[in-house]
Amino acid sequence: MRTSQPTLRRLVAILGLIVLLAACGRGGNQEAQATPTATATEAATEAAPEATTAPPTATRPPAPTATVVPEGSFVNPVFRQDFPDPHVIEVDGTYYAYATNASGRNIQMAKSTDLIEWEYLSDAMPVLPSWAQLGGSYVWAPEVMQIGDQFVMYYTARDKEADVQCVGLAISDSPEGKFRDPNDSAFVCQTEEGGTIDAHPFRDGDKLYLYYKNDGNCCAMPTYLYVQEMTPDGLSLVGEPVRLVRNDAAWERHVIEAPTMWKHEDRYYLFFSANNYGGMEYAVGYANCEGPMGPCEDSPDNPILSSVMENPPVIGPGHQTLMQVEDETWIVYHAWEVTSAGLKGTRRFMWADPISWEGGEPDVLGPTTQPQPAPESTE
Repeated sequence: MRTSQPTLRRLVAILGLIVLLAACGRGGNQEAQATPTATATEAATEAAPEATTAPPTATRPPAPTATVVPEGSFVNPVFRQDFPDPHVIEVDGTYYAYATNASGRNIQMAKSTDLIEWEYLSDAMPVLPSWAQLGGSYVWAPEVMQIGDQFVMYYTARDKEADVQCVGLAISDSPEGKFRDPNDSAFVCQTEEGGTIDAHPFRDGDKLYLYYKNDGNCCAMPTYLYVQEMTPDGLSLVGEPVRLVRNDAAWERHVIEAPTMWKHEDRYYLFFSANNYGGMEYAVGYANCEGPMGPCEDSPDNPILSSVMENPPVIGPGHQTLMQVEDETWIVYHAWEVTSAGLKGTRRFMWADPISWEGGEPDVLGPTTQPQPAPESTE
């Protein structure tokens, strides 16, 4: 049967309205998951095969919702800047945080009076030493200790001749820099074990120690956490390095890294991160040690800080540092940005959560995504 022109026009209009309503109902911003650039310990990790472990759920987590933060509380992350591998020190009531290269800086730096609100500062070490390769995002994981009137920074950079990552040493009269490495060669460089990264200074009484990791995962070798005593000025090493722990547990997979030695009530705890930095598998564990130079034994409770698939999700928490704030112990670490679509972004933000010491063992009260009390004042 032939349809009249007015009737045909009405049918076309109705169909057009149905299509419009369907399009409005779909809505939403779909962001593609980006591939992160190689910074911090991640470039070495990229040399290892990707993990085959599936995420805890195959469905996409819901997008995060807005949270009302009561006065005196905060919500993670505490610093929404690409700030991987954070390390924090306190000097005269001010906290200084240092991080792996990003935003055109070799060593990123920020400061805060409460660990929650941070001011982003200029490059802590704008000039690299003669032994270090320029460019390539090879400056990683700085840690700083005040020794006498000086501030000494232990950091990772690429050795030109060996073409591996090595640990350097830089000095400044101020925690804000500018730090300068006056040496013609790296401070620690285990070339036969893939290089050296993630240096961590530790003071125990009148002795100083340096912890670090051989970069074996770059070259299909085991990874170990080492310790070596330093001279009182922190500028030279004493004796031979001692192996403390290695990647021999299933949850650690191909790499352990980021050592942090901590003393609590005369007991020694070696915190570290392990597994694939770029995914859900990255996590934090610890070992109980008899002293600053070991021996150490992994805790059966590992990992104690890991990813969660909630609303919002927390992806890849790790590369921790610990802080004592009055009577509270806090762990500061990075975790991947989560986009408004619930996907992993390309940046790693800085987070902070408290640690309780039930039965003499550390219990991380996180990762938290809801309001919690801010750290106690240091004043």
